[in-house]
Amino acid sequence: MMTQEHLEDVAEASRWAADKGKVASYIPKLAEADPHQLGVYLMDLQGRGVGAGDWQKRATIQSIVKVAIFLQALADCPLDRLNQKISLNATAGGFNSIVELEERNQHKPLNPFINSGAIASLFLVNGGHGERFERVMELVKSMTAEQRLEVDEDVYLSEKEHGSRNRAIAYFMQSTNIIEGDVEQLLDDYFRLCSLQVDCRDLACIAATLANGGVNPVTRQACALRQHCRTALAVMVSCGMYEQSGEFLVQTGVPAKSGVGGGIMASIPGRMGLGLIGPALNEAGNSSGGIELLARLADELDLSIL
Repeated sequence: MMTQEHLEDVAEASRWAADKGKVASYIPKLAEADPHQLGVYLMDLQGRGVGAGDWQKRATIQSIVKVAIFLQALADCPLDRLNQKISLNATAGGFNSIVELEERNQHKPLNPFINSGAIASLFLVNGGHGERFERVMELVKSMTAEQRLEVDEDVYLSEKEHGSRNRAIAYFMQSTNIIEGDVEQLLDDYFRLCSLQVDCRDLACIAATLANGGVNPVTRQACALRQHCRTALAVMVSCGMYEQSGEFLVQTGVPAKSGVGGGIMASIPGRMGLGLIGPALNEAGNSSGGIELLARLADELDLSIL
């Protein structure tokens, strides 16, 4: 494990990259984030950790929660049934693309880590309105070892008010029988989950739990089945960083999932988990500073799984 002093040096050396990005603005509340914020936390599989930079500053989890949604969907329905609704393939389009959903793959979302795939995954989670949210929320709490996780109500309401594209995606999937039932209720649960507040340690603990085969290294609680974690990690490798996933894999060699709140959750199987937050994003919607920092750490600590 890297010393805190050295980790601080690496974090500071990566801050220049944050200036190359811009905070998300399509959700007005996200536009209020500090573009200079950058933090990181490393956690090993014994639950020991070290943080640097702005690691204690919170942000909303956004698309990183798609990993938990996918894990819960895997727990609630067989993989072959899930594959009838969602593929597990990479995409060259944006995370909120409608064109790919309409024109490719027989209207099935290409993977569970783009918006269409996450909404379809949430549909496969057992329960009705509110219950789906609670079940995924409990999974996130168990994976973070943090029972006090809360929804940022301002971000949730902002996402709900400005979620027209997600509504278009969801209603299109309803028209093609990928999802059924009340679309607005399903989206309400989805917007709430994306608005959970986390810090870098929370993200590192999720990542370490995945790296540890579903067992939280802090609480020793079994949160997910090992085979489900392996499936999620495999999809993270090919799809976790949107259309930048291939380039990112060459650069770092680690399975990771990003979110437009600026978070990156990176998991190194059998070794450790990393959580990074830097709200300034590149054109693909990934944290500019976070990618620079993670690339430096991957090089120094030889984190590549390849």
